[in-house]
Amino acid sequence: MELLADIILLAHFGFVAFVVGGLALIWIGAALQWRWVRNLWFRIAHAAAIVFVAGQAVLGRMCPLTIWEDALREGQAPRKGFIARWVYELLYWDLPGWVFTVVYVLFALVVIASFWWVKPRSPSS
Repeated sequence: MELLADIILLAHFGFVAFVVGGLALIWIGAALQWRWVRNLWFRIAHAAAIVFVAGQAVLGRMCPLTIWEDALREGQAPRKGFIARWVYELLYWDLPGWVFTVVYVLFALVVIASFWWVKPRSPSS
């Protein structure tokens, strides 16, 4: 079960990297005129990802990936594996839940506002 929990942890890290890194790449890409950052489907997927996270937080629900990983680890942090421990420390911070809710909602609002700042192009163009 530890291996499956580590795989979920890495998938969780990939999701977070997509959300956080995606916004950074949208802004950098706009400045450097990268066409792919204006791809409508990428932008919708990116916005949907953070809106899902913010919505879960507002409703007081834990992330499904966290729930699955915790169930597989029986509530314990990774015991072995350098990468798993390092990724775990990056993802899980000991702060009150409301802090994360505020951050997620504000981040979602910035992502949505980025649709106006860096306009996506329609699929036909």
